[in-house]
Amino acid sequence: MNKEMIRKTDNEKIVPTYSRYDMAADKGKGACCYDTDGKKYIDFTAGIGVNSLGFCDDAWIDAVTSQLKKLQHVSNLFYTEPQVKVAEALTKRTGLSKVFFGNSGAEANEAAIKTARKYGTTRKGENVNKIITLENSFHGRTMAAITATGQEHYHKYFTPFIGGFKYCKANDIEQLKSLADDEVCAVMMEMIQGEGGVMNLDMEFVKAAEEICAAKDILFIVDEVQTGIGRTGKLFAYEHFGVKPDIVTFAKGIGGGLPIGGAIMGEKCCDVLQPGDHGTTYGGNPVACAGACEVLSRLDDDFLTEVEKKGEYLRNRLMELPQVKSVSGMGLMLGVEIDGKEAAAAVKEALEGGLMILTAKNKVRMLPPLTITYDELDQGIEIFKKALM
Repeated sequence: MNKEMIRKTDNEKIVPTYSRYDMAADKGKGACCYDTDGKKYIDFTAGIGVNSLGFCDDAWIDAVTSQLKKLQHVSNLFYTEPQVKVAEALTKRTGLSKVFFGNSGAEANEAAIKTARKYGTTRKGENVNKIITLENSFHGRTMAAITATGQEHYHKYFTPFIGGFKYCKANDIEQLKSLADDEVCAVMMEMIQGEGGVMNLDMEFVKAAEEICAAKDILFIVDEVQTGIGRTGKLFAYEHFGVKPDIVTFAKGIGGGLPIGGAIMGEKCCDVLQPGDHGTTYGGNPVACAGACEVLSRLDDDFLTEVEKKGEYLRNRLMELPQVKSVSGMGLMLGVEIDGKEAAAAVKEALEGGLMILTAKNKVRMLPPLTITYDELDQGIEIFKKALM
């Protein structure tokens, strides 16, 4: 099918929950994507942070296809080696205790929310079920996750919402203290608010949140769905802040392109959920876990240091452009504030020039594959430069 046929059928047969860009992707390798007409694009999106190793990484393909030839699915009623290997790697590298596996970031956050509420109600009483999240946050599109999301426009049309959430202004320590009353079971936050405009939290605020949670026996949950798995130059972004959460949620980049997510839980709450409390048919699927094993095996100290270096290089190149006012974020998760043009218009023009980028509110968002080369970064910058003119 050519692009016009694909677009026509898409418009007729697929529920329009996304406003698609004018490109029909056909194939890719590394940080390069090709459309159905054979046009090449430099990819600064990584499938919204999913393709951590880029398109069609050879070792990743080998790991996934080897598992696919053995066992594609068996359900969580049985033990599987790939799932155990991913859990072992994540707990070893975080110092946390156990992992719950799902398929997406929203599912990961739902698991964290259910864990927190059971922890609060069984430990302290049936009214200890409130969760504090931050204004401008994003935690997913399922009913609990969208309620946890502190952005009003996501709350239109879908009432009634799940109760029990409070919203704190990001970086407001005093408000957080006042909200953390005896009915609160958890505080949940992103270290960098991705969909909220790639906004970094303050170090002082994050440390204060950890201290408040510890003092009041409240679970400290960090949503690392977009920031995790090497995206910021650490395995997880909370490592930059010198804190240790009780629950870390993850998804996107860990599967390298296959759907997998979950929650890593510390000793305090790792046995809260018991058989029958929660579950998912596909969670921890052997093929997705085989991909995750390959991704995690690649993210050693040298690899992560290189991500930080690439991020700093990209940031410096961006700041050389006269239309760029500021650059937020960490590593290869950057938000670019531009002057003279709307972010959406810049993204459209960049795509026409052969660069795939994203928006995040009023900013251009860049999430290149972690394996992108410096030459590909330079190529992308040159296209972006022309798009800003």
